Amino acid sequence: MHAIRSYRSCLLLAALVAGCATPPPPSPVPDEVAAPAPKHVPVVRYGRYTLVELTPTAVQQDLLLQVVDVSIPRTLHASVGDALRHVLRRSGYQLCSGGDIDVLGSLPLPAAHYHLGPLQLRDALLTLAGPARTLHIDHSTRRVCFSQPHATPAESAPAIADSAPRQGATGEPQP
Repeated sequence: MHAIRSYRSCLLLAALVAGCATPPPPSPVPDEVAAPAPKHVPVVRYGRYTLVELTPTAVQQDLLLQVVDVSIPRTLHASVGDALRHVLRRSGYQLCSGGDIDVLGSLPLPAAHYHLGPLQLRDALLTLAGPARTLHIDHSTRRVCFSQPHATPAESAPAIADSAPRQGATGEPQP
């Protein structure tokens, strides 16, 4: 019986000591770390539970971020220039005329480019023009242009397939 009273006394004493302990005061937060004031964003209520922000989306502000999905009919023998015009048709941009665009208009469209997407407009334009050309955007007139750096010695050399001698079925070179 004495052991039970002693045990209860110890529990009571432990509870009193734990309850009387005071936590340390919180450290003051410096002014530099304080959270910035929330920015006011105008919203409008659509329906019972939907709030819509009245700000333009990133795609509406930068039209080259819009997603395009291009499919050109395989029966059409399209050029790279035709595909570029098709991609830009409803984008808000126009293709420049003359110069490098005329060269692109004479190149046949690769089979891999008859279907592109979904991908961003900028990536579609770069894919169609190829890695040898640089994309230039005039945002004030919404024109898309391409330029090609001066030809390198590798481009002016004949292709390997053209310069290699042709071999017949017997392995002999043929003219």
